[in-house]
Amino acid sequence: MKILFISSTRLGDAVLSTGLLDYLGTTYPKSEITVAAGKLGMGLFANFPCVKHTLIIEKQKYNKHWFELWQQTRGTKWNIIVDLRGSAVTYILRGKEKYIWNKKGKQGLHKVEQLAKMMNLHVPPSPKLYFSDELKKQAKDMLPQKAEKIIAVGPAANWIGKSWHTERFIELIERVRSEIPEYKNAHVAVFAAPGEEYLAQPVLDSIKDGKGIDFIAKTKPELAAALIAQCDLYVGNDSGLMHCAAASGIPTLGLFGPSQIQTYAPWGAHTHYVSTDETCDELIGYEGFNPDETKASLMDSLSVKRAFEGVQTLLLKQKNVA
Repeated sequence: MKILFISSTRLGDAVLSTGLLDYLGTTYPKSEITVAAGKLGMGLFANFPCVKHTLIIEKQKYNKHWFELWQQTRGTKWNIIVDLRGSAVTYILRGKEKYIWNKKGKQGLHKVEQLAKMMNLHVPPSPKLYFSDELKKQAKDMLPQKAEKIIAVGPAANWIGKSWHTERFIELIERVRSEIPEYKNAHVAVFAAPGEEYLAQPVLDSIKDGKGIDFIAKTKPELAAALIAQCDLYVGNDSGLMHCAAASGIPTLGLFGPSQIQTYAPWGAHTHYVSTDETCDELIGYEGFNPDETKASLMDSLSVKRAFEGVQTLLLKQKNVA
């Protein structure tokens, strides 16, 4: 059985689709699955035991990337095609069963639920990540061997409007490390992508006791995810790394402002989120709003107090789940 799985170029959406990919691999264990997706998430997809082939989709002018994908896949008669991009190429490929993304009837649902509905699944398959033994060993070797607790922090996002104030991250981490007994003087691993150093470096520099761990612009997404999976707590903005943390099963607190919480809240039993007083629509949904003109965070109303209470709620929730 041959399955084509077309996923997102965005890291967060790619991670949220991993539950569906894992469902296919589990339901059809003898299948050969080909994943076509963006470069950012491909390192994560490639670690799935059910994935036999990968095709990187690199966006090109005039939608030439879809033509290239068609050329790479047209020679195969697919048993199942799952297209989370809703692309035209799926309609002209040979496939016995086709599941093609569209927005109809999915309003108000989480992205994981939307994807499940697309395939007529009653129970949404939770996102899941796999890591090779080599990747797990590499991550383990990069972390302190004697650390009792490690807090992973994601102080950046793909847009400045979604990035909580750096000084508030600093204050929050200080409170967690001083006021929550099990995280007393914990190590702090700071993650960020290239170009986000200005948001992340001050957080790392604030850890004065030698327990800061620098993963700022130093890892690919799959290694960052493997590192986060070995941490004990994740706190960060709405981002792909936040979804990686949630999918890995560690306690994950997402900080939300101009994001659709009902669609992109961290998914799983070990997750929680806090948000601004204003909804996403109130922050960016008004006439004339231009994201390119946004030069600072839109998350002013999310206080450190509320975020700290969110951490406490998350850890209590974790104990109840355990």
